[in-house]
Amino acid sequence: MAGPVDGLPPLVDHHCHGVLRHEPDAGTFASYLTESDRPPAAGTTFFDTQTGFAVRRWCPPLLDLPAHCPPADYLARRRALGPDETRRRLLRAAGIGAYLLDTGLPGDLTGPGETAAAGGGTGHEVVRLETLAERTAAGFRAAAGRAAGTADAGEFTEVLAGAVAHAARTAVAFKSVAAYRHGLALDPTPPADDAVRDAVRGWLAAGAPRLTDPVLLRHLIALAVATGRPLQLHTGFGDPDLRLDHADPALLTGLARTTAGTGTDLVLLHCYPYHRQAAYLASVFPHVYADVGLTLTHTGPRATAVLAEFLELAPFGKLLFSTDAYGLPELYAVGAALFRTALAGVLGEWTASGAWSAADARRVGAMIAAENARRVYRLPAGED
Repeated sequence: MAGPVDGLPPLVDHHCHGVLRHEPDAGTFASYLTESDRPPAAGTTFFDTQTGFAVRRWCPPLLDLPAHCPPADYLARRRALGPDETRRRLLRAAGIGAYLLDTGLPGDLTGPGETAAAGGGTGHEVVRLETLAERTAAGFRAAAGRAAGTADAGEFTEVLAGAVAHAARTAVAFKSVAAYRHGLALDPTPPADDAVRDAVRGWLAAGAPRLTDPVLLRHLIALAVATGRPLQLHTGFGDPDLRLDHADPALLTGLARTTAGTGTDLVLLHCYPYHRQAAYLASVFPHVYADVGLTLTHTGPRATAVLAEFLELAPFGKLLFSTDAYGLPELYAVGAALFRTALAGVLGEWTASGAWSAADARRVGAMIAAENARRVYRLPAGED
């Protein structure tokens, strides 16, 4: 009898990042196995994490090595194959048909088209609002030849609005990392024009550094919502640049209320350890969706339990798949493998108990794997 994940369509990875074009050294490779931005404690390694063990479980066979081989053997094989062949093998094995790639991170990373070509799928851009604003500010000042503090705030506000509108023509979604820049406890209403100009004036006078002003973060969110494109919001755990208690998706309840009826969907990313709060928001607001993203990669064999907890309350048409893979193609392969394993475990148990029919389990599996994302992001029909 077919299992609940047999015959799944190609996955839609609705939130991911580019991978390194060059071959990383051992230390750099290991740094991508953690959300920490610091070196490991003395005498430890990031390979000794659920993510590290998952890479050693799923990836060596894709490079012609036995599962669970020592990290040194794996990295040596990787170097022998080279970054292009390694990337091709690992991405093809993930079974991802569409990559919705956040292009807001720095570094020598593959873009949407290059990533998708290596994986045998199609690529689409997700525009990070804060990065867009910072690049726009730098370009505005350079083009105007103005020193800090002399740029016109009203003129820049118009330029920024135009940049967001222009990006919406080709991007499938926007993303905000307000959780990192301020926290999610933002006033959910769009700021007044005078407040925006005052905030712009202060930001530009400071030389347009990293954008952290809560008024400008609210303004960016309002600009994105006005385009009608889905808006992704980082919630839950991440690197030490955020405070976890400021990234609880429940803090977005006000934003969910004020954006209801606008035609813009909010997509909550990652969510862990607040995935039950995110499931609640998805259950009570029709325009709120969520994923568990990199959570599955970082929880390893506990991914099945985490996914089951999310599905306790979240409507089945509101959960999306993503890897949040960044830097290493291994994170695509692992994220996809753990998703399929967790989904099979959850739906298989519920089917075996008689709580679900096999037909419903297969239908919901396809929804979470790809169909929900295709609907939310309006991806072309039949695109693989």
